[in-house]
Amino acid sequence: MNTAKIPLERQREESLLRTGALQSAIFNSANFSSIATDAKGVIQIFNVGAERMLGYAAADVMNKITPADISDPQEVIARAKALSAELGTAITPGFEALVFKASRGIEDIYELTYIRKDGSRFPAVVSVTALRDAQGGIIGYLLIGTDNTARKEVEAQQKKLDQRLRDQQFYTRSLIESNIDAIMTTDPSGIITDVNKQMEALTGCTRDELIGAPFKNYFTDPERAEAGIKLVLEKKKVTGYELTARARDGTETMVSYNAMTFYDRDRKLQGVFAAARDITEREHLYQMLQERNAELESARSVADKANLAKSEFLSSMSHELRTPLNAVLGFAQALESGSPLPTPSQKRRLDQILKAGWYLLELINEILDLAQIESGKLSLSLEPVSLNELMLECQAMVEPQAQKRGIGMAFPHLDAPCVVLADRTRLKQVLINLLFNAIKYNRPEGSVVVEFTASPPNSLRISIRDTGEGLSPEKIALLFQPFNRLGKEASVEEGTGIGLVMTKRLVELMGGIIGIDSTEGAGTVFWFELSLCDRQQFDAKKAASASSYRPSATTGATPRMLLYVEDNPANLELVEDLITRRPDLRMLSAGDGNLGIALAREFMPAVILMDINLPGISGIEAMTILRADPATAHIPIVAISANAMPNDIKKGLEAGFFRYLTKPIVVNEFMDALGAALEFSAALAGNEVKKD
Repeated sequence: MNTAKIPLERQREESLLRTGALQSAIFNSANFSSIATDAKGVIQIFNVGAERMLGYAAADVMNKITPADISDPQEVIARAKALSAELGTAITPGFEALVFKASRGIEDIYELTYIRKDGSRFPAVVSVTALRDAQGGIIGYLLIGTDNTARKEVEAQQKKLDQRLRDQQFYTRSLIESNIDAIMTTDPSGIITDVNKQMEALTGCTRDELIGAPFKNYFTDPERAEAGIKLVLEKKKVTGYELTARARDGTETMVSYNAMTFYDRDRKLQGVFAAARDITEREHLYQMLQERNAELESARSVADKANLAKSEFLSSMSHELRTPLNAVLGFAQALESGSPLPTPSQKRRLDQILKAGWYLLELINEILDLAQIESGKLSLSLEPVSLNELMLECQAMVEPQAQKRGIGMAFPHLDAPCVVLADRTRLKQVLINLLFNAIKYNRPEGSVVVEFTASPPNSLRISIRDTGEGLSPEKIALLFQPFNRLGKEASVEEGTGIGLVMTKRLVELMGGIIGIDSTEGAGTVFWFELSLCDRQQFDAKKAASASSYRPSATTGATPRMLLYVEDNPANLELVEDLITRRPDLRMLSAGDGNLGIALAREFMPAVILMDINLPGISGIEAMTILRADPATAHIPIVAISANAMPNDIKKGLEAGFFRYLTKPIVVNEFMDALGAALEFSAALAGNEVKKD
C-alpha cells in the first residue's frame, strides 16, 4: 500500500464531509419545506421547514403517508383532471397528480393548499423535482414548498381596495350623469332662491324651508360659507371650495362646491349657481389610500431586503461551494502534471475527477449567472468588439471537441474587421455555448457552419447551423425555459438546461435578439443579431490597449520570496505544491491578515498571494494597509478567493489587487498570473537600481 496517498485521500474525505454538511444545512433550512419521497410517493425525508410549516414531526409522516395526504383533496382531484386534459392521458387523483409532470422531466411549479396537523390550512407554492439514480431511473421525488399566505392576503386586500375605488368611481360618475349633486341658487346677498332634492337631503330641510334662508346657516363655518359666495361674485367662478354642511339632526357632511355667477337675458347679475358634492367618502378613501401606500412601501422595503438577502446568500453559497472544489480540482491538477507523471490507470481516474469537478463548477457558475440576471444585477460593459478576433479564440476552444466527434467546422473568413457593440466576455460566452451545443447534439460525422450576414438597418446576424436531428415546433416553444432539456435528461450528454436561457438573456441585455430555425431530421440554425459598431471606435480602443504597460521578464540567481496569506490548510498545501515547480521561489505563509502584514514588512516578498475571507481583518483590509505603507506599497498582491461573484471581482480589482483569481484554482491561470506579478516586481526592482 502506498502510504503517501493516505493523507491526500483523508483530505478528500474531509472535503466531501464538509460539502455534505453544507448541503445538509441548506436542505434543512427552516424557511422552506423540503419533502423527499420514494418512487411510490411515501415520505422519506421531512425537513425542519416542513415540520415548522405543517406542524407534524418527521416521525409522524415518514414511511407512513404521501404528500397528497397533507394536501387539499379537492385541489388534488382538480389538478388530476386538469393535467389529464392538458396532457391527453388519464392521471389518477392523489400523489401521481402532484408529480406527474416531474416524472416526465417537465419543470413543475404549482400552487395548492397544505393542511396542517391541527387541520388549519395555508396556500403554498410547490416546486417538484424527480430524483434519479445514475442510470436515470426515478428513485423518488423532492417537493420544496414556501408559505404563500402573505402574498395571498396582500392580493386579497388589494382586490378589495381596487373594488372600492371602482365602486366610488361608478358612484361619482352616476352623480355627474344624473345631476344628483346638491344644487342650489342664491341671490347676490347669499339668500337661497332654489334647491334640488339632494340639497334637501344634505340639510334635512324641505325645499320651502330652505328657500329664503341665508346660505351660510347650513354650514359649520358660516363665515367661510359667506366668504365663498363673495369669492364667486368677485371671480365669477370658483371650483373645489370645501365646506362642512350640518343637517337639522346634527349630521355633518364634507362637501366641495363648484360655483359660478349667473345672469338674466339682459346680462344683469341674478346671483350664484352652486353644486355641492359629498366628499366624506372620498376623504375617507384618501385616508385609506395613504395608509395602504404606507403598507405597500413597507412591503417594498421588505422585498428589497429579501433581494439583498438573496444576493448575499448567492455570494455565500458560491464561496462555500468553491472552497472544497478548490482542494479537489487543485490537487487533481497537481497530481496530473506532477513529477513523476501518473500511471495510465491513475490518469484515467484523475480525468474523471477533473471532469466531474469542472462540470460542477460550470453548474455553480451557470446558476449564479442566471440568478444575477433574474435579479437585474448582472452588469455588462458594452464596447466595440472584433468578431474576427473573438471567433478565432472560440474556434481554438471548440475545434478539439469537434475533432473528437468527427464534426466538421466551417468559420467565416473576412478581409475587413467586423465590429459589433457587445460585452466581450459575455459575447464569447454566448458563442461558446451555441457552438458546443451544435457539436454536442449533432449527428456523427456531421458539420457545423458559422455565418455572418448583414441585417438592416445596422445589425449583424451570426448564425450557427448544425446537421443534428432538429426540433419540433412543440420543443422549440419550450426551448428557453430554465432546466428544461427537452427530453435529453437521460442522454449521455451532460447539461442543466440553463445554457440557452443564459444565452438568450445575455443577447437581450446586449441589445440584441435571438432566434431559431429548425426542421426535424434536417438540423437546426441558432442565430442572434447585434448592432454593428463604428470601425474608428474599435481602432481607438485597440490603440489604447496596445499602449498598456507590459513589463519584461527578468530572472535572478537568488530565490525570491513569495508570501501566501490563507487560513485554509488544504489551500496552503496546494499552492505550496505548485510553488515547488518554481525553484526560483521560496514561500512564506500566514494564517491571518495581521500576521501577513507583519511578515510582509519583515521579509519584503516579491509577490503576495491574499485570500479575502480571513480571520480578524479581511484580505481587502490587509491589502489597503500594505498599500498605505511606503515600504510595501510597491509589492504586487494577487487575490485568490472563493468570492467569485462579478461584483466581488470588480470590487477586488478596484481596491487595488494586481490580479483576482477565483477558486477553484486553474493551475495554468495561476502560474500565468504569478509569472506576470513576478515580472512586474522584477521590473520595479530594476527601475530602482537604475535610479541609484
